[in-house]
Amino acid sequence: MSGFFARRPPDRPGLAVFLNAGDPPLPVLADVIRMLDDCRVDCLELAVPFPHSVTDGPVIRRSAQRALADGVGLGEVLDFLGGVLPRLRHLRVALLADWSHTVRDLTVPGFVRRVADAGLHGLLVHGLPPRLRDDCLEAVREAGLPLVATCYAASAAEVKAAAAECATAYLYLVAHYGRSGGRLTADHQELAAALAALRRTASVPIAVGFGVRSRADIDLLHGLGADAAVVGSAGVARIEHALAEGADVVEEFHTFVRTISPYSPSR
Repeated sequence: MSGFFARRPPDRPGLAVFLNAGDPPLPVLADVIRMLDDCRVDCLELAVPFPHSVTDGPVIRRSAQRALADGVGLGEVLDFLGGVLPRLRHLRVALLADWSHTVRDLTVPGFVRRVADAGLHGLLVHGLPPRLRDDCLEAVREAGLPLVATCYAASAAEVKAAAAECATAYLYLVAHYGRSGGRLTADHQELAAALAALRRTASVPIAVGFGVRSRADIDLLHGLGADAAVVGSAGVARIEHALAEGADVVEEFHTFVRTISPYSPSR
């Protein structure tokens, strides 16, 4: 087992945050990651930046463009993480890589081995063609690299079952269709039913994302049966604001994390 969200108190939801590697710039990101570890955030979903994501809204798209403009790619991200990951005490890092932009020009086993050798705790491949699913599953098994699988609350039963079967890091349940950056508009009954169905077969924690912006959203998802929540655009927007204003990015993001963390005192 990968241990994602395993060290949270049993009555508290786990917390994952999403960031693009390179936004903020990598030296600042190292300090952000250390802060997340100190705050006992459970998981960082760290994306190798890629352009034109069809599932992301303007906030995350602008973030990816800033990182790409600084020349951040797979090699830079893995080299960077090699110096950061060994120092972490609580935080686990799952790498998100886009098939078309990052993986397609590499062999799947070669790419997976590079990620595993860098010490990543998990991998999520965005946009993986169905024809390569078995190759990817075999590669992560051979490398001992836990896999994040995804599905939607409204996905067909067979799609949910397949995601639950292959997830070995955690299962990312996307709350609703659309682009990131909106609000949590999922039908609560549909989401609770999806969580209950996945719980019967999944052997890993289930994290829900898309539209999660506040501690109230996280508590709501926990009440519906989620083990954890994934916060993306709301946090990336705070980084964007800090960069635009010349503010301390680490302090600004620390303040944001304290407002959403299930482990922080109530306001």
